[in-house]
Amino acid sequence: MDRQQTADWGRIDPGGLQDFIDALRDCVHAIERDVARLRVASADREALGSLFRSLHNVKGDAAICGIHLAVAMVHPIETLLARVRRNEVAFTSQLAELLLLLVDRLELAMSRLAAGRGVADLQVERMVEGIEDLALLAPSELDEGMAAVIEMLTGCRPLASSSLTVAGEPIVPGPDAPQRARDDLAFFRSLACQLDDRSPRFAGRTERLARLALETNQEVGEAIDPRQLEAAVYMHDIGMMFLAEDVWLKSDRMTAQDRKALHLHPGYAAGLLSRMAGWSEAAEMVVQHHEMPDGKGYPRGLPAAGICPGARLLGIVDAFESVMLKHAERGRKRALLLAIAEINACDRQFAPEWIAPFNQVVRRLLEVR
Repeated sequence: MDRQQTADWGRIDPGGLQDFIDALRDCVHAIERDVARLRVASADREALGSLFRSLHNVKGDAAICGIHLAVAMVHPIETLLARVRRNEVAFTSQLAELLLLLVDRLELAMSRLAAGRGVADLQVERMVEGIEDLALLAPSELDEGMAAVIEMLTGCRPLASSSLTVAGEPIVPGPDAPQRARDDLAFFRSLACQLDDRSPRFAGRTERLARLALETNQEVGEAIDPRQLEAAVYMHDIGMMFLAEDVWLKSDRMTAQDRKALHLHPGYAAGLLSRMAGWSEAAEMVVQHHEMPDGKGYPRGLPAAGICPGARLLGIVDAFESVMLKHAERGRKRALLLAIAEINACDRQFAPEWIAPFNQVVRRLLEVR
């Protein structure tokens, strides 16, 4: 990288910088969502194309706003991703980790510049040079090269590529994997309980959701990995905590701006899960849990075939709990009856294959009350 290029990084127009930061925020959610999808299914061409477009948009916005530093950061990873699109190399866990690291570093760099602070300690130049070098490596050398760049920037050696999913089952390397998974689930549950504490109306919400989801899954012989499903239940609404409380706790009618903000919450939680080894399947459930079979859900408006089974189940359980809360003043049993009636009436909103087993679980709840 020549000195002139590096010097250009320092020439920032304050107005252009803020415009770029605003545009970057939306792109980051899309990038995190698509990385989560590719961790689950590395051959997903739709997710790969969407990811490439998001990165290209970031670079284009940076060029228009005169943010040369951002152009320099994104260009080499875009070049590397182009090799994946040409089927020259595979999308691996190392590439996913490098992408998310770059996005984190880009957001941090922009925040520093907006505050009038320097970015020298972020090792941006070394990152850019390292990723540029990766584009020249043979496929057999690429994972090791990416691991070296990640270690150079973070001081930590990333997990091996085997942490990507195989046949839909996440692999977490190492003999301590079961204990680590239990520790992660305990942490996820603690976050969910923090969310429950934001409003008296949510008391016991996490436990109810987990019971409904896991028992419904048991009705069909645990077609979904129960550990991944449990993680998704705990984390699916954690993104709400990154929104203003007057958006998601308000009782009156939501504005169009409120709805736009609310539609971001699945991406926040999925972004967190996608950064943790072994939880990519849960991340996919979380990012898709507001999608609907009729294609009218969010954030992507996916058709039924594009929604994973865990997200289909989670969508039903989450909606059921929302209707229960709406009718809470009518008493628990009456609210249960109204909620199950509403869920069964919305045949286009929910996955039909999960309705019958879900009804069985709710019927048992009614019998013991």
